[in-house]
Amino acid sequence: MSGEKMSVQSSFAGLLPADWSKGRFLGRVQGPAGPSPVLVENGVAYDMSAVAPTVSQLVERLPLDSSAGQVLGPLDQLDHPLLSPVDLQVIKACGVTFATSTLERVIEERARGDASKAEDIRARIESRVGGSIRSVVPGSAEAEALKDLLIAEGLWSQYLEVAIGPYAEVFTKAPVLSTVGALAEIGVRSDSTWNNPEPEVVLLVNAAGEAVGACLGNDVNLRDIEGRSALLLGKAKDNNASCALGPLVRLFDESFTIDEVRGAELDLVIEGPEGYRLEGHSSMREISRDPLDLVRQTLSEHQYPDGFVLFLGTLFAPTQDRDDPGRGFTHKVGDMVTISTPKLGTLVNRVVTCEQAAPWTQGIAAFYANLAARGLLGAGA
Repeated sequence: MSGEKMSVQSSFAGLLPADWSKGRFLGRVQGPAGPSPVLVENGVAYDMSAVAPTVSQLVERLPLDSSAGQVLGPLDQLDHPLLSPVDLQVIKACGVTFATSTLERVIEERARGDASKAEDIRARIESRVGGSIRSVVPGSAEAEALKDLLIAEGLWSQYLEVAIGPYAEVFTKAPVLSTVGALAEIGVRSDSTWNNPEPEVVLLVNAAGEAVGACLGNDVNLRDIEGRSALLLGKAKDNNASCALGPLVRLFDESFTIDEVRGAELDLVIEGPEGYRLEGHSSMREISRDPLDLVRQTLSEHQYPDGFVLFLGTLFAPTQDRDDPGRGFTHKVGDMVTISTPKLGTLVNRVVTCEQAAPWTQGIAAFYANLAARGLLGAGA
């Protein structure tokens, strides 16, 4: 089926979690006739399209019986191209959920998106605000008192409001079916000159609002565009191929729980075409709001009948200069971005411009036309 953004290679090998043969996973692969949802159990992958044609419907049927699916073979030997592991779920994301990334958003705002001004502003903001932000509980009386102090000192920011105030920042990152998977190209706008990857844990949430699993994600950040105005968040975040998920969603069970999400340690490596290398890290232990509280806030006075995924934010905010002194890091076409953590595996993507990335052509109508042509719309009814 044309239009689905497939991986640049077909093997799962090298992407799998350390204990991949023990966990239970959901994902999507490209078959000869179109995309199919897969369940992985005891290291074996099963095509579950006869049970339900979409991942969103499979989630509502948990726990799943793998014997109802078609055996595809051992997970590490699959030769089906890998797709993003979700389909009809809404793509939601949280921002400024870590103190370090909060300060970087304030720096972007004060620099008006100009990377050359960031270094001096960073030193001033960190010395006056950094320690207080790291120690306060969002929404607490102490947070409100800190807000009053920062307003009085002329240091308040809209980013500090969502960092320490009662309401988290939750936004819609990308349209349904537009995400890319592991090993696919990931897009950065051609008019952005200050940007970076954002390595994150992403929760999968069912229609009832229950977190049922997690995967890795890259919520590409265009610092110059958002830094000009928070009202440009849509332009900074929602672009062609700018949201990666994968490699698979690991379902919560006795081998993987929400507490392991809370304690996850993410490693990031960026390898540039010119030999550049940057290593980074994001520790979920430093998040300022509990993951399930972020789910609760996403659900506040809203329903998601097909479920949603929720990016939880990142600690990573690179300041290491790549080219010109004082301008920090920004992507170049050809960068290879690798995000990994033992329980969720490895998400690898190659950076191109959004214009160079394969265009998104398979929307909901085309997706359902394909399912209908394959006789799958009655599956599991």
